[in-house]
Amino acid sequence: MSANGLTKKINKREFAPCIAVLGTGSDVGKSIAATALCRIFTNYGLKVAPFKAQNMSNNSGVTPNGKEMGRAQIVQAEAAKIPPHEDMNPILLKPSSDTGAQVVVLGEVFGNQKAQAYYRKKEHFFKIACEALDRLRMNHDLIIMEGAGSCAEVNLAKNDITNLRIAKYADAPVILVSDIHRGGVFAQCIGTLACISPEEQAQITGFLINRFRGDPELFKDGIKWIEEKTSKPVIGLIPNYNDIQIEAEDSVVLEKIISVDEDRGNDSIGIIKLPHISNFNDFDPLIRTKSVRLSFLKSPEDLGQYKALIIPGSKNTRNDLKWLKQSGWEDKLISYARAGGYILGICGGYQMLGRVIHDPDGLEGKKGSTDGLNLLPVETILKAPKITTRTSFAWDEAYGDGYEIHLGETKGETRHLFEIKIQNGQKSQLKDGGMSLDNHIMGTYIHGLFDSPAILLKWLTMTGFNILEIQENSGLSFRDKEYDRLANHFLSNMNIDYIIGAMGTHFSYLFEKT
Repeated sequence: MSANGLTKKINKREFAPCIAVLGTGSDVGKSIAATALCRIFTNYGLKVAPFKAQNMSNNSGVTPNGKEMGRAQIVQAEAAKIPPHEDMNPILLKPSSDTGAQVVVLGEVFGNQKAQAYYRKKEHFFKIACEALDRLRMNHDLIIMEGAGSCAEVNLAKNDITNLRIAKYADAPVILVSDIHRGGVFAQCIGTLACISPEEQAQITGFLINRFRGDPELFKDGIKWIEEKTSKPVIGLIPNYNDIQIEAEDSVVLEKIISVDEDRGNDSIGIIKLPHISNFNDFDPLIRTKSVRLSFLKSPEDLGQYKALIIPGSKNTRNDLKWLKQSGWEDKLISYARAGGYILGICGGYQMLGRVIHDPDGLEGKKGSTDGLNLLPVETILKAPKITTRTSFAWDEAYGDGYEIHLGETKGETRHLFEIKIQNGQKSQLKDGGMSLDNHIMGTYIHGLFDSPAILLKWLTMTGFNILEIQENSGLSFRDKEYDRLANHFLSNMNIDYIIGAMGTHFSYLFEKT
């Protein structure tokens, strides 16, 4: 790698430089590009950290110190080979309705806010985000910043703390990511620039065109046209891939899975796609298990073809439980259970399997109680504070690691499913979950349980799958290999030296250490 002749040093007490990865829209590949850059520069010997000022996602995880943050930044921290920290995602919005969300600030619940109320506090949240970024810059060599959605939403620009404004604060050159696969890539690039001010246009250092299919030689005229129209380079044309497996941030990926598996057989697992589904990455190891077919189910159907069903986590458990009842899912699930089917509930799904969910303080909406599916003899009381833990657990002779994110507790007269060995670094003798006498109905609060091959194999065997062993297709060791593959894929198809040069002379001292 060339350092482009950069020799000037800076005082190492100054803040680390930043690169901002912004997008022309949602799901264009910002998270993936940021993840790739985290691993690329980490492999160069730098101490890299990810950062996203504000993330909106129900896909969250837990840091080693028991704080909550977005899964995308946890993935990026893994790519950077460092533990995740709440400063990497200081503001997390977890939508609970079309107009409201739970606001998590520096890993702890700030409260439930409607959009207008949240916008009125934006300056407060921007200050928090800047302080978190400053702390990261004091302790790392390089920060890879990720934007949110489109950086050119003109109606939201004055309240945007995640895109161009925070990039300007960090003096970060901006890589603008577009998605050619969805069409209109020329309009994506040119249109984004047309919607922002000349000062903001100057922040854009170049374009990264993602998900390209076909012969890149045939797109050279397209690249030339973009560069002539904008006077900015296309610094990468990234071919689409199907064989590199990185956790997705947005639930839009579920639509692709739903539409893939129409030929369902008796080796299928059905997952109920709740309106407020959360932590859907729990099922990535199942997707990668070749002898298992997986379907996310949107509307009630005959369930007899499935060996097992899973009710996933939910950001609004009582609301989604009402949806199960009103949509006709309740009768289907109860009939399936009576016929001897296997049902697993995870987090909110576990709560739904019980007799009733109480919400005396209105933490998920109106105060009150909602009857559950009555498939496990347990009751849940929703109450603060939110429980967030990194958890090591045992299921008989099988051991696993996961995390918990939930309000309240669930109790009842049922056999416990797991023994908790360690919680947030401390030894534990707690129990988790519940199991029916015939082992067909199970519930747990632990997310990520299938990341442990032993747990995945035990559950699949119990539910009737004839699988002798599970390949090492889960857990950090698997993901680590995928991060290297992703980094190599991006490196082969973009101008990394241009990105380094865009950082300016204050970036040079980093490469003298590598």
